[in-house]
Amino acid sequence: MAIHIKEMVEQAKAYLVQLPELPEMKPVSNDQVASLIDHTILKPEATPEQVEKLCLEAREYSFAAVCVNPIFIPQVARLLKGSPAKACSVIGFPLGASLTRIKVEETRIVIEEGAQEVDMVLSIGLLKAREYEQVYEDILAVTQACHQHNVALKVIFENCLLEKEEKIMACLLSQSAGVDFVKTSTGFSKAGATVEDIDLMRRVVGPAMGVKAAGGVRSLADAQAMLKAGANRLGTSAGLTIVKEALS
Repeated sequence: MAIHIKEMVEQAKAYLVQLPELPEMKPVSNDQVASLIDHTILKPEATPEQVEKLCLEAREYSFAAVCVNPIFIPQVARLLKGSPAKACSVIGFPLGASLTRIKVEETRIVIEEGAQEVDMVLSIGLLKAREYEQVYEDILAVTQACHQHNVALKVIFENCLLEKEEKIMACLLSQSAGVDFVKTSTGFSKAGATVEDIDLMRRVVGPAMGVKAAGGVRSLADAQAMLKAGANRLGTSAGLTIVKEALS
């Protein structure tokens, strides 16, 4: 594993000098945007009534998922049953500082309660400390917990706290661990998704892996800018506003 990490570090340094070409992304029409939105409510004061409203909207507009804190997953799984929208839970949220075994157990529990996708915050402080093997093992453990149940995993970076090389390493570590998506932000720190970060992440992970823009995506123009830069999933609490604008 140490040799593998060393190779990733060298690759990251090379990418600081020259990034790969941006893969060609198919344009997304306005009427397709809803199917790429994770309709999200993660604020601590969220109520069951608000979560129910999100689920009803997700069913009506065929959003990709409804993303909530773990406490609401049983409700969301029940309300979305039979719809294309999936129940999605956050893990280690929003700090990423939980012990790996806690993240794994939390993941197992939300899957048992009906989660079909999981968004996990990586260990931000360990990444910044260059403890790459620990970061990798943390991501890998949650990936395995998800994939044994055919549940997709998105790994959240919190890019506003990271330097460019750290973002690149987060992409490489996540890709090596076999995750399904890399994701820009929790929406709970200093800033959210940027077009520049989406462009960087897409160049590093290539065309096959998912890239999710989250935090600050509040309009159709924001959504289309992120999609054009390489995102293929959007996390936002403004999903209804965006889709109504798209369909107007």
